[in-house]
Parts: sequence; structure tokens; C-alpha cells
Amino acid sequence: MLIVAGCARMGSPDGGWYDDTPPKVTGASPADRGTGVSSKKVVINFDEFIQMSDAQSKIVISPPQIEQPEIKAAGKRIIVELKDTLKPNTTYTIDFSDAITDNNEGNPMGNYTYSFSTGEQIDTFEMSGYVLNASDLEPVKGILVGLYSNLNDTAFTTLPMDRVSRTDGNGHFVVKGIAPGKYRAYALQDADGNYLFNQKSEMIAFSHDTFEPSARPDIRQDTVWRDSLHIDSIAQVPFTHFYPDDITLLSFQETLTDRQFIKAERKDPEKLTLFFSYGNDTLPEIRGLNFDSSDAFVLEPSQKKDTLTYWLRDTALVNQDTLSMALTYLATDTTGVLVSRTDTLDVLSKVPLARRQKKQAEELKDWQKKQEKKKKRGEAYDSIMPRKMLELKMLSSSTLDPDQNVYLETPVPLTKADTAGVHLYTKVDTLWYRARHIFEPREGYNRQYVLKAEWRPGTEYSLEIDSAAFVSIYGLESAPIKQGIKVKAEEEYSSLFVSISGIKEKGNVRAQLLSSSGTKVKEVAVKGGRAEFYYVTPGNYYVRCYVDANGNGMWDTGLYSSDLQPEAVYYMDEQIECKAKWDVSRTWNVTSRPRHLQKPRAIVKQKGEAAKKLKNRNADRAKQLGIPEPK
Repeated sequence: MLIVAGCARMGSPDGGWYDDTPPKVTGASPADRGTGVSSKKVVINFDEFIQMSDAQSKIVISPPQIEQPEIKAAGKRIIVELKDTLKPNTTYTIDFSDAITDNNEGNPMGNYTYSFSTGEQIDTFEMSGYVLNASDLEPVKGILVGLYSNLNDTAFTTLPMDRVSRTDGNGHFVVKGIAPGKYRAYALQDADGNYLFNQKSEMIAFSHDTFEPSARPDIRQDTVWRDSLHIDSIAQVPFTHFYPDDITLLSFQETLTDRQFIKAERKDPEKLTLFFSYGNDTLPEIRGLNFDSSDAFVLEPSQKKDTLTYWLRDTALVNQDTLSMALTYLATDTTGVLVSRTDTLDVLSKVPLARRQKKQAEELKDWQKKQEKKKKRGEAYDSIMPRKMLELKMLSSSTLDPDQNVYLETPVPLTKADTAGVHLYTKVDTLWYRARHIFEPREGYNRQYVLKAEWRPGTEYSLEIDSAAFVSIYGLESAPIKQGIKVKAEEEYSSLFVSISGIKEKGNVRAQLLSSSGTKVKEVAVKGGRAEFYYVTPGNYYVRCYVDANGNGMWDTGLYSSDLQPEAVYYMDEQIECKAKWDVSRTWNVTSRPRHLQKPRAIVKQKGEAAKKLKNRNADRAKQLGIPEPK
């Protein structure tokens, strides 16, 4: 009876051990690393059903194929059909990266490359390295990297690349199947699939260094894990080490200088904005078709003059929903030459007059109701709705660092800015005294003003602006302003001094203090090889610098046609802790680490993908059952 009861006990069926082994290649046609191949169809066979993931982005065929090849997984095989004519005496490589896994468990095969040669020998050299964004040393993912045996500068713009690869999430690339010889390396974000640089919108990288592939035997250590926590052994594994393995390409996008009119916009009834793809010192001409355009606008150009904002002076024009105009401007033609062009535009206000009038009537009604309530309660009330005042915006907080200034912004252009109506007072003991200051328009910013003074640490100030010191083009006057300003004491700050060496590029050097998230906090000129950051708020920081080759005080991109590289950028790989009352000093040689290892990992935004690993679920299963794992 006990035996029968035991046999009848319900339970889950045991499905057996998991398939933890990755797919294996059992053969290929033509044979892998075969020579004298003339077939454009490749069939690779596996020992189990397989699948491919992200084939378009991961699989790279070299030499590059102008006509897109057909790649598909079918059961236990992968079929690749090349569409381009095969080149004679050429090694072809199909780099599958980690795109191949088994069909059931998703076990990765690992990086796999198939190759064949149309000649009598196969080329096996490899070269590898990194592509970084020149402006911030971020790894560039998915950009094409190509080699040219033609060392002329024109090859990059006239010929397809000889051998190609693509970067992974760490910006790393490996170009395979290289023949002996000398090469130049380039990176290209190929927009049109022709494997050469012919569009300014394409991100590129170039180097005048020539690279010659080589190889030598080497040993690497492979760690064998007993489980997720314990190392079983460390094996010494011989392998062929290919050089160079540290090519670093700094990518950039050229400034787009072709000028085209993009659009006209009138989000607010008081102004219209014209957008161009690039600025020009010759401003457009506007001829009104249903309004008088003479002296009708106050123009506010952006710094690059690619965005032009026209404020309407006359309230009658503000209330006109549609402005019809003839716009004459300079634009780039098909030959790259600036020519005059005229467009007819109807610019509509996104908020029509009727809607604005309705809103004003509702505001008046709400105000009148409030006054009626005050009247009934016997409180003071108004019979005429007061006119709106011009509201100034303080762009600075009430707590100030000694090396900062105070900024104000007006909502619309002004006809009057009375600097005599701006007063600054400083508190000494318990008394207030006038403080010397300068109040002026902020250079490079529309409708902004700056208040400069000798801001003394630990001191209180009072900014006071008289009523009607500012008057807008619509006659609105500013209300009186009184704003307290507290400058923090020196004891609340740290100072950081960095001695910088190793820079070979010519030009002024500027250093930047970065927050723990990588955003710029301060920027100073490096003088005598020393960057000095004062009034640093306690916290953790990073430091980077760039070579200001043209002396314009900002980082500039490169230009291939002028053989101009982007301005050099370097990162200090150390996080620096700054504490209150501390003077922190560091010494930094910018060449002490390779460029691809300089940017601290904590502020790298482009994180590499985790490598695909075998699931090894049998080890967990065996541990649960208390039995040995199957071999």
C-alpha cells in the first residue's frame, strides 16, 4: 500500500538539464578562411537552431558593400548573399560580432568572424582602437571606421573605404582581414551609405598618422570561475596580439555653413521670428504687403545671426492677426554660392486677437468682482483697473558668490533704461552706504543687463531700482524694486589649484571645473601652466581643459577641407574633493593616460553594453538539487 501511495503522489515533471552550450559552427560553404573563392553566396552551418539579433547594426562586411547584402538565419544555418561584384585578390570578412545566439535559450556564440579570399592567400592582420567625441571624449557608438591604403587626403572624399568596422558601446572597433602595408584611419557617420565623406552633416574623424599592421605571440590570463563568487583557476592562454591596438580617432561635425531659410514663426503677437540654417552679417529685408514695414520693428539677432526676432513697435500691428510680407535674403545655391532670394510669406499669430480680447474681458470681469466684494465689506477699492507694470526678472539668486554678478532681464525691448535709477547699497555694521557699481547691457544677450560691483565676502547688499527706471516700447513702466543680496563668507568656500603640463598643441589653454554630474561650474584661463579656481562650493568635482587655438574663448570644431582638427580636449581622470576652508592642489600631466581612458567613468554618458554571457542555469539547478553539475 505504501508503494502504491508513493507512486500515485502528484508532482512536477522533471524537464532535465538546460542547454547551456553556445552554438558551434559545423561547416561553411565556401570554407571559412578559404582561398580562390568566386561564389557570392555564403552558407554557414551550426550544430543547433540559431537566431540573429540587431543584424543591421552589428554585422559588418569588409570590404564595404555599396549594394546592401542579404543576410538571414534559417534553422541551423546563416545565409549571406553579396550583391556587389567580388574584387580580385581580396580578403572578405563577415564580422557577426555577438549577434548569433541559439534559438531556445539565447546562449551567445561570442564574437564570430567568417572570412574568405578571392586570391591565393588570405589576409589576417587586425587593427583596433577607439572613436571618441572630440568635444567631450564621450565614446561614439555605431560609427563606421575605415582604412585607406591610398594615403592621399582626397581619398576620404572620393573613394569608398578599403576595410571597415563599426564601434561598439565603448567606442571600440576592430578592423579585420588587413593586408600588409600602410594605412590611414577615418571614422564616418555615413548618412548615404557610400562609404566616403561627401556631406557636411556627417560626423567624421581623421588622422594624418599612418598605421602599419603587425602581430606577435602573447599570453593573456583567463579566469575560470567555480561559481559566481569563487575563482576555480587562472589559465595562461597563448594568443596572437595584433598591433596597433590603441588607435584613437576624435570625431566631430563640421559647422554647417550652407544658408537656407527654414521658417517664420509668430508664437506671440508682439513678435515674429525668422529661422535660418546659418547666420550672415547681411540681414534680410522685409517689405510689408498689408502693412507699413518702415520703422515697424525692433530687431534682436541671435549671437550667430541665424535666428532673427522682430518685435512689432505699433500695437496696431500687434493686433493684426496676419502679416503678409516679401522677404529678401541671402541663401546658398546648388553650387555653394550665396545668392539673393525673395519669398512671399503670410505670418499668422498663433493667438488671434479675438481670443486675446476674450481673455482680457475675463480678467477685467474677475477684477471687477473682487472690487465689488471689497466695496460691500466696506474696504478700500478701485473703480479703474490699474495698468500693468513692466516686470523685470532677476536671473541671479539672493545669495551670491564673490566672483559672480547680478543679471536682470526685461520681457520686451526698452525705449528707456535709466541707469541713474539703479542704486546699490552695502551694509557696514548696522548702517547702509552707497556701493560703487556698474549697470550696463550684458554683451551678447538680448534684453539682459548686468550689475557689476566689488562683491565682498560675508557682506550684505541691497539693490534698489526706482519706479519707471525702465520703459518698454509699448509704454509700460517698471515698478520699484528692492532686492537683498547676501555674499557668502570666505570660510564657506574651498580653492583648487591645478598645475597642468604635457600639452603640445599651440594656443591658449582654458580649464573647466565640472560638477559630480559632469556639468560646467567654472571656467578659467590657464596662466603659467596653472589653473586657479577660487570660491569653490564644497563638494566633489572633475577637471577638464581645452586648447583655445584661435583665442575666441570657446571650443571650436574642425574642418576637413582646411585640414583643421577640432580643438584638443583633455580630462583629469581623478575626482577631487573640495572642503570648506581647504586649499586643494593637484598636478596633472594630460598625456599620463591614453585619451580613451581619461574621462572618469562616473560622468561618461555613453555606457557600453554588458557582454552577453552564458546563463549557466544548470549550475543553479544542480546546487538546488544537491547533485553534481553535468559535464
